[in-house]
Amino acid sequence: MANLRVDERALSRKEIKDACWVAQRAFMDDPFFCHLSPGPKLRKRGLYLFFLNQLLHFGKGGRIITVRNESDVIVGVSAWLPNGCYPQSALTQIAQIPGVLRSMYRRPLALVDGTKYLNEMAKKHPKDPHWYLFLLVAEPEIQRSGIGTMLMQHAFNEIDPQGLPVYLETQNEDNIAYYQRFGFEPREPLTPVQDGPPLLRMWRNAR
Repeated sequence: MANLRVDERALSRKEIKDACWVAQRAFMDDPFFCHLSPGPKLRKRGLYLFFLNQLLHFGKGGRIITVRNESDVIVGVSAWLPNGCYPQSALTQIAQIPGVLRSMYRRPLALVDGTKYLNEMAKKHPKDPHWYLFLLVAEPEIQRSGIGTMLMQHAFNEIDPQGLPVYLETQNEDNIAYYQRFGFEPREPLTPVQDGPPLLRMWRNAR
């Protein structure tokens, strides 16, 4: 798509909020978040608060990269934890707790199920050196216009010379084929909640 560019600048608080609105809109129909919060009104609120909490407290070394249009509006976001930055520090994790509670407190079951997912994710997170792709989103109305490719290739330009693999999780089976285009292959999925959607894990070998 013409006039789009990758931007590495550090984000202001307002820009982080703008990035979180992009993530909120992109995840509104995500199976995992629909399971946690079936009502669209609460889901909309909870998604924004969840991503705001995560990106405001992303931790030392974390990278938040954006794609912007000709008006400097954020239309795509990726968030990465480079090798050695996962798990995040204890202080970062503590700072995240109030925001997680705020995003889910109106639906206690969501807090219970969400905690089960988070615990299983942490337990099964790879121990080998790697980069972790925490978030990759684009504005829904301009998805499939190359924004994700721009963000992925920008990261691979740094990751591949380091000779490191990449790990990610997704809740949407439709994303499997998309990520396979970039060299990711599925790993055993996680099912922390019996009636919840599986958490799909993918790994891209070092290049």
